[in-house]
Amino acid sequence: MQCASRGSGQRICPLPKFFVGLIVFAAIFAGCSKHRNDESSPGLAIKHEISPDPPRVGSATLTLKLADATDAPITKAHIGLEADMQHPGMVPHSFEVKELNPGRYQAQVQFNMAGDWVILLHVTLPDGNTLDRQFDVRGVRPK
Repeated sequence: MQCASRGSGQRICPLPKFFVGLIVFAAIFAGCSKHRNDESSPGLAIKHEISPDPPRVGSATLTLKLADATDAPITKAHIGLEADMQHPGMVPHSFEVKELNPGRYQAQVQFNMAGDWVILLHVTLPDGNTLDRQFDVRGVRPK
């Protein structure tokens, strides 16, 4: 492999073919891989729905669906839920989450101000493992 010289005294050396192939493979693989959001991880998926949609100041129903890697519902999990605004000085509000039927959980959340909110989930799985997930509720509208 030969290096070329530029007029400024810099030397430019080509990458070995192996490295070029590796970079091309990595770029293709990254472009084809599925994006995982903050709500999923290997072996666990958490999906959420909020009603009304779009949410308004006042009460909203938050429904969560927990499933394992085979899409089987995860039952008997304990979920702690906190809702907080992204403004300094705001205090997070905690809400009770109940399992309605296998893998389907629900909470009544109070949005007391219009704006952007963050929902933080503290999940304890039946086997004792714990994890935290968060998602944004953007643009809560005034009444």
